[in-house]
Amino acid sequence: MDGKSGNPPPYSGYPPQQDPPHQHPAYQYPPPQPPVVVVPGEVIHQTNIVRPVVVGTPVGPKPSHMTCRSCRAEIVTRVEYKSTTKTHLMALLLCVLGCWCCVCIPYCTDSCQNADHYCPNCNSYIGAYSS
Repeated sequence: MDGKSGNPPPYSGYPPQQDPPHQHPAYQYPPPQPPVVVVPGEVIHQTNIVRPVVVGTPVGPKPSHMTCRSCRAEIVTRVEYKSTTKTHLMALLLCVLGCWCCVCIPYCTDSCQNADHYCPNCNSYIGAYSS
């Protein structure tokens, strides 16, 4: 307590040589937006901006002719076929149906696997096709 006013001195919780986090330049927030005033009978139109997210180049089950995004070369993609859950389920179905000799067919058939496309020049990932 200070002797003049009877109130304790203010406590900021921070050492005097340091700025509080909300005043530090790294913790600045965007300026507040002005309030929206709604007039009775007025119709408000809201515009949504939709930005497409491109995950990979659309490709098919076979090698595709295109320009590589990484090395900018005109290429025919290199395709690697990989087994998926669908492949394993097809093999399990054949096993349950008693077709023991046909269980390996989903693993040898490209249509039962994902086709991952790569650039033959720089080995960058181009995209995937799953049927």
